[in-house]
Amino acid sequence: MKQCTSVKFSGHALRRMFERSLSTEEVIFTIQTGETITDYPDDKPHPSELRLGWVDDKPVHVVVAQNQANNECYVITAYVPSPDIWNEDFKTRRN
Repeated sequence: MKQCTSVKFSGHALRRMFERSLSTEEVIFTIQTGETITDYPDDKPHPSELRLGWVDDKPVHVVVAQNQANNECYVITAYVPSPDIWNEDFKTRRN
């Protein structure tokens, strides 16, 4: 993912972030410093990816889409991944 020229949040993302006690700063930090763990190149209207970042010692997942024409980023959702669903590295799902 290229550097975002701006970051916009969907209503869904903002609701989920509020429910999950995640700030916009934590989400933007995850987009900027995190690593891509899954690509969704066929998502419409823009390709998206799942990013894993660490805020303090807390893992954070952010699904973010990027408009390739102007590099604007759109946060689709953000959450703290559950160890019941994700392996210890928070990069792969448990079977």
